[in-house]
Amino acid sequence: MANRIDKKDLFRWCSIPAENLVDHPESKVKVRMYDEKSEVFRRIADLMVEEVKQKNQQGMPTRWVLPAGPLDQYLYFIERVNREKISLRNLWVFHMDDFLDWQSRPFPVVDTYESLEGTMLHRFYEKIDPELNVPLEQRVWPRVSDLDYLDNKVNELGGIDTVWAGVGYKGLVAFCEAPRSPYYSITEEEYAQSKTRVVHLNEDTLVALSQRSWGGLSEGVPPMAVTIGFKSMLTAKRAVFMITTGDWKKTIIRIIMFSEPTVEYPVTLFPQHIPEVILFCDKNTAQPPNRGQSKLIMEE
Repeated sequence: MANRIDKKDLFRWCSIPAENLVDHPESKVKVRMYDEKSEVFRRIADLMVEEVKQKNQQGMPTRWVLPAGPLDQYLYFIERVNREKISLRNLWVFHMDDFLDWQSRPFPVVDTYESLEGTMLHRFYEKIDPELNVPLEQRVWPRVSDLDYLDNKVNELGGIDTVWAGVGYKGLVAFCEAPRSPYYSITEEEYAQSKTRVVHLNEDTLVALSQRSWGGLSEGVPPMAVTIGFKSMLTAKRAVFMITTGDWKKTIIRIIMFSEPTVEYPVTLFPQHIPEVILFCDKNTAQPPNRGQSKLIMEE
């Protein structure tokens, strides 16, 4: 697949100092930057609480797409829900994805790395006061046994209010990655209509996940997944991206902010389709990549 982003543009974006990113006139998204990662996740939790409370007051359902990582925002969100007795009975949660084994079969639902559903049960739902909790039938997972259910339910409910998401270093959201086959191509318009589906993880994603969670042991990372598609996510009124993992993400922050839509970095489709996109990051992750190298390459 040919690169869609001009190299000179890319290195120009990557030379912009962190302090110049907030309110940058060329940015396609809003940027909210904080000194510490903990403050990023606290602010996101407050935003989550505000939306639920507003929707409850209006007597309307809240419809979210939620990730099973990052997780830190849930600690602050759950604390406020339980302390302030905020009802989640009208909340619909569309979970992004889950791992599959090499034969595209799901793992047992327990609190292990391989089961994102198990992770969310243990670290999210089980921590919430049962009287306030999201009803079981309103917790929707992408299932290999019924790939159309999630998208049909999103359509039935009239779309998504907010997508809350981490972003991969090459622009994945959920497990929607850049298509890389030399034998077929997918346009940005086609990708925007992508449905819930089974995918093979790109090799660089396997490397990134193994480095983060397994000390480089790639055999520990399941090679397949079932993922929500862009068709449902792009119905959202708002997308909130959480990027706090340091060097891995310094470039993707700038691509989200400045790039035109390209399936080379799928996240770039969001600003084209969603009215409000907010990128939360910490100052460390927002620092530019190696400036000296950028300068040398641009001078070639």
